[in-house]
Amino acid sequence: MKYKAILFDLDGTLLPMDFDEFTHGYFSLLANTIAPLGYEKKQMIGSMWQGVAAMTKNQGPRSNFDVFWEVFASLEGKQAYDHIPLFDKFYDNEFHAAKALTQPTDRAREAVAAARACAEHVVLATNPVFPAVAVRSRLSWASLSENDFDFVTHYENCTSSKPNPKYFTDIAEKIGVEPSRCLMVGNNADEDILPAQAAGMSTFLLTDCLMSKSETLPDCPRGSWEELMEILA
Repeated sequence: MKYKAILFDLDGTLLPMDFDEFTHGYFSLLANTIAPLGYEKKQMIGSMWQGVAAMTKNQGPRSNFDVFWEVFASLEGKQAYDHIPLFDKFYDNEFHAAKALTQPTDRAREAVAAARACAEHVVLATNPVFPAVAVRSRLSWASLSENDFDFVTHYENCTSSKPNPKYFTDIAEKIGVEPSRCLMVGNNADEDILPAQAAGMSTFLLTDCLMSKSETLPDCPRGSWEELMEILA
């Protein structure tokens, strides 16, 4: 089948990483930067996780941005809304130190270029629990940019998150492509592959940084970068 749209996950896919190591290091950087504004570090991180949990349950029509900040501000105080620009400044500056916790590969650019050559639409389908500025920063670590994609998901422009199949059907609707004509490429069996399949998309499970809660992997093509490049070719 010739796909009209190819979707790529970012963390662990286009940007290889140990997700747990990255998350721990990233939250440490964030806490050290933001805590002086009047937050207690451990409590702040817990409040952020509750905000993320709320985004994963979001069914719309409110944006993930609105859902996250409502929860975070309810736990940390309404002054949190005044600090949103300072959070964004962190993602544009100190956050870049977290690149050391990732393992960028040239294969990412090769895969995106190959996708552009064979599909009408190429989408960065990264879980939209980060602001756009944080997505741009992480893309730069993979030597990519927003301009390499026709649509990039982030918490400002999404009303659902992985592992909700609605996240994938929303993308298909926004780019005007039937889900059956889309290929989702990701490393997380539970958040990338199964919900994309439930939305009616074809899938490829990249196994280099494989994440799965089950020993039984989803029924779909899978393999390393080499196998993926064969499919994109």
